[in-house]
Amino acid sequence: MLDLAVLSKTVISTLLFVLIGIVVFAVAFMLIVKVTPFSIRKEIEEDQNTALAIVIGSVILGLAWIISAAIHG
Repeated sequence: MLDLAVLSKTVISTLLFVLIGIVVFAVAFMLIVKVTPFSIRKEIEEDQNTALAIVIGSVILGLAWIISAAIHG
């Protein structure tokens, strides 16, 4: 049988780590948007800059992997 105390502790710690990961990811992404000298949204949506979209996607994946590794230990 599952122990409810262990299960609730695990769920709470998981939710806490998810929240921390999302906050760190959001701050890092906002920093990237502020540092770039041009509008990322305009370049990708209006100018159809595929290369920039690939670079930003790679940065997002890299951030996600780093945050995941830091949380996982």
